[in-house]
Amino acid sequence: MALTDEAIERIKEMIVSGELQPGGRLPKEADLAERLGLSRNSLREAVKALSLIRVLDVRQGDGTYVTSLQPEVLLDTVGFILDFHRDDSVLHLLEVRRVLEAEATAMAARHITEDELAELATLLDAMEQASDINELIAGDLEFHRRIAASCGNPVLASLIESLSAPTLRARAWRGLTQAGAADRTREQHRAIHAALLAREADVARNWAAVHVAGVEQWLRKAL
Repeated sequence: MALTDEAIERIKEMIVSGELQPGGRLPKEADLAERLGLSRNSLREAVKALSLIRVLDVRQGDGTYVTSLQPEVLLDTVGFILDFHRDDSVLHLLEVRRVLEAEATAMAARHITEDELAELATLLDAMEQASDINELIAGDLEFHRRIAASCGNPVLASLIESLSAPTLRARAWRGLTQAGAADRTREQHRAIHAALLAREADVARNWAAVHVAGVEQWLRKAL
């Protein structure tokens, strides 16, 4: 089990056992890491992941708290992190997303307006300044939503939108745990945007396929 996964599992055990009550505050990072026998970095990444799915609430300057969910609900929520490693249905969704999104990006190269391209550039600049994974994922979702909306086919855009939420967890978890994933995401977004600017449909298609395939490959290794 990866160190971050182990840290998540240990925190989950504390919640389920009642040692950490809903609404309760976690011990200080250094104290909790020492107590659990984990590095502070692993603990920090676990807290990030659990706050992303709203199991923990990080309050700047105040501390980290367990949300007010019931313990059994918390257990179900945390369960996805370990369960999706054993569930290849997300892989099937990612495969479909790769096919559809690659084609939609190629179509967008022919239909996207100059104003829409400028808006994408502004969005990419904001993503470069993203301070945490939450902001980066929000930007990523909006980037792909705008490209799909610009493909000229609202049915295709709607299909791609429907695949966004089911694959979000895998994308978020990869961003938290795979070294360099955030930087690669930014680089590939820039490459897709450059291809759209140049109206190079084939290049845009290929970069979009590579982009989604990165999450696929990571998840296959996790499985």
